[in-house]
Amino acid sequence: MTLRSYKKILFISALDAPFIRDDVELLQKHFIVQKQIGHGIFAVLKIILRILSSDIVYCWFASVYAFVGVFFSKFFGLKSIVIVGGVDAAKDKELDYGIWLNPWKAKLVRYVFHNADRILVVDPSLKEEAVRLAEYDGRNIHYVPTGYDVNVWKPVGEKESMVLSVAVVKDERTFKRKGIDLLIEAAKNLPDVSFIVIGTDINLALRKRPPLNIKFLEKLPRRDLLPYYQKAKVYCQPSRREGLPNALCEAMLCGCIPVASEVSGNPTAVGDAGILVPPSNSELLTSAIQQALKMDYSLGLRARARIVSLFPKEKRETEIVRIIEGFK
Repeated sequence: MTLRSYKKILFISALDAPFIRDDVELLQKHFIVQKQIGHGIFAVLKIILRILSSDIVYCWFASVYAFVGVFFSKFFGLKSIVIVGGVDAAKDKELDYGIWLNPWKAKLVRYVFHNADRILVVDPSLKEEAVRLAEYDGRNIHYVPTGYDVNVWKPVGEKESMVLSVAVVKDERTFKRKGIDLLIEAAKNLPDVSFIVIGTDINLALRKRPPLNIKFLEKLPRRDLLPYYQKAKVYCQPSRREGLPNALCEAMLCGCIPVASEVSGNPTAVGDAGILVPPSNSELLTSAIQQALKMDYSLGLRARARIVSLFPKEKRETEIVRIIEGFK
């Protein structure tokens, strides 16, 4: 493989997740990349040391680690890119969600927004929140959505009349934010419909006394989700807050008819290819699921066509490479 540029990129993330690894692979196709994925004081020290041998700092999420990356990149005259995914552009006291709820972290994140060369948001709603929270004009913010491999996430065979949701939930706070309580209520209202939720802590779910027609499965590797997406007729995203949900987009690529709450990045993904409902309303969610289950399977193909058109991985790759190559 021939590198397009000898620019050296320091990739920083406190978390290791499939969508973060996607960007690592994207960058490695074109540039020299060294990774610093992890958290803690040693991660901070490694960031500082590795900046010395880098040209560009690339951070996933505006966080304390992004602050270290942006501060020292600015000190040494390097360029910086920060990806904003959701929690880093949120201050929701009711849901206890968002890095901006912490006063000292909020100061560091404000510095990141004001001083990074490029801030890339995965959904337009995050730009609005960032501008409001960081109190500036957002001049360095650009909308670059996540991208998906349309050749991997694709429909196969016949759909079953079932409802699927994927949500990594380990605590009560995330349980509420992801709207799993609403999904349980919808399952109670539709006792003859089969529901599957993947990734939510089973013991946490059982404390909510779910009905027998909703099944909770442990978190699965990303590729193992594929047969579930391909089987389900309806994919439900009842979240109260989101960025641009990866699972929703992957499910739509697999021909699922989407039913989602009308918040954050959900409308960006669904558009007119599914059903959007007001958040925190289990009755309307129930009605929307009923409606979707009765719809023709062709709507699932329409949902796939929307994601293929708007969010192919090649589109993200092209835009990120263009931005990096534009740095002098």
